[in-house]
Amino acid sequence: MLHDRAAVAADTSSDPIPAPHANGADTILRTFEAEGVEVCFGIPGGAVLPLYDAIARGTTVRHVLARHEQGAGHMAEGYARASGRVGVTIATSGPGATNLVTPIANAMMDSTPLVCVTGQVRTAAIGTDAFQECDIVGVTVPLVKHSWQVRDAAELADVLHEAFALARGGRPGPVLVDVPRDVQEAPAGVAGSVPRAFVERLPERAPDAAAVAAVARAIEAAERPVLYVGGGVVHAEAAAELRALAERARIPVVTTLMAKGAFPESHELFFGWPGMHGARWANLAIDGADLVLAVGARFDDRVTGRLDAFARAATIAHFDVDPYELGKVRHAELPVVGPLRPALAGVRAALRGAPRTDAWLDRLRAWRARHPLRYDEAAATLKPQRALELLDAALRDRPDVVWSTGVGQHQMWAMQYLRCERPRSFLTSGGHGTMGFGLPAAIGARAARPDATVVCVDGDGSFQMTPQELATAVAEGLPVIVVILNNGGLGMVHQWQTMFYEQRLSHVDLARPADLALVARGFGALGLTVRSEAELAPALDEALACGRAAVLDVHVERGEACYPMIVPGAPAAEMLEWPGP
Repeated sequence: MLHDRAAVAADTSSDPIPAPHANGADTILRTFEAEGVEVCFGIPGGAVLPLYDAIARGTTVRHVLARHEQGAGHMAEGYARASGRVGVTIATSGPGATNLVTPIANAMMDSTPLVCVTGQVRTAAIGTDAFQECDIVGVTVPLVKHSWQVRDAAELADVLHEAFALARGGRPGPVLVDVPRDVQEAPAGVAGSVPRAFVERLPERAPDAAAVAAVARAIEAAERPVLYVGGGVVHAEAAAELRALAERARIPVVTTLMAKGAFPESHELFFGWPGMHGARWANLAIDGADLVLAVGARFDDRVTGRLDAFARAATIAHFDVDPYELGKVRHAELPVVGPLRPALAGVRAALRGAPRTDAWLDRLRAWRARHPLRYDEAAATLKPQRALELLDAALRDRPDVVWSTGVGQHQMWAMQYLRCERPRSFLTSGGHGTMGFGLPAAIGARAARPDATVVCVDGDGSFQMTPQELATAVAEGLPVIVVILNNGGLGMVHQWQTMFYEQRLSHVDLARPADLALVARGFGALGLTVRSEAELAPALDEALACGRAAVLDVHVERGEACYPMIVPGAPAAEMLEWPGP
């Protein structure tokens, strides 16, 4: 129902209205507490003032004040990805809500569980173009698992419990709950515990026993099997089951960018990362396989290259909790729908024998030796690859290192040169490719795991998307380290323009105005400039010892291209390798 604009003009979102105790805002907080929320991330504004007043009156939930709602959303993603719990973020109406759209879309693509609570103008003003009104439910419909606008405070607890259950259930993802200001202010009962109905509302479908047995028979008959592992294994906490199956059947494992760390990278059965900037030998493994076991992976175009040339000789067994993924991109002769832990454990238990893969493993080792990752190690300038090798060596023995990245060349080099042994130790933006993800995700990870060493590997372009969140890290006492591989420009765009646009470089130069170490110091962080290999180790030691957020602005060679690389439209097995000697 539309209302006369003049009648609601005085009813603005900034009017100070005393909020009674046990109102809708209190219900939101008590429900957070009942769901086990420890940390949330957000920024106050007019339409969420009652909720922030409830926070001021007392809660066990720590609130981290971001400097931009996009940063708050990425922090919640980093928290969720590092901990395995649901990330929570809060924003006001209008621009506050729309600033969450990018992290919501990012979370949807990467299956990250988020509960986003947004304020809204008063119910009487909805539909009148009131100040900071936005139909955020309508805006985010394609980007969330579900969204609600709650107009009755009595429904808040039930809706929020359902939101948490949906965010974490099945294939995880983001949900949004939009709450008008007057609903936050309305008297309401307070939730005290999680209703059992919402715990059991989303039962997971058990894997079909016949489908599991069929995969076991296919493994026994295979000569060249490969486990192609995606981020679903991390979300399902199925790394132990994956390793047990791989070791039992002696199957080589390749992991996507989102699954990095799901299988120990020092393991003899690990054979790299397939895809556009993955290892040549990993792509050759899939190309030469007679059985591809896709586990929690979605056949992304960045992995497959030209689809009709991907795994041409292979039978495809596809495991996924989301039935809509099966057959969406590539037909699976052996589909297995259901939770990955029991599915993988079931296949292992159903094996009566194992394939003889010794010759196949020897072939993969030969390919790895023939096509190593290469760059000019004799260069006079510091190469980004060398900087990451040194960083990896310096931190490898630390018991709990969590890496995050932005998006660009540095992200691909981080995949190639940082060795990860554990799940949830490599946080990056995969499907959405969101520049600016790295720093706020690192802050969220540090909030989730306060004893971890959290390092963001970033590019100068990606870092400058969200640098203000350094202020959040400093103010909140969340000491993360940012290592910027500063090549003075938008490196991936530079590479594409050089290779595919006849070297016409258009608007990729970022070198001249920015002193990023000085920027860091302006936000209260430690800021150090590194211009040579000799300067890197002492700078890292200082960053580790300083006890606050730190930025190492590491100047690396400009114009360095990221190899190997699948040319767009080409088969994955036909990668371009480093053209040097």
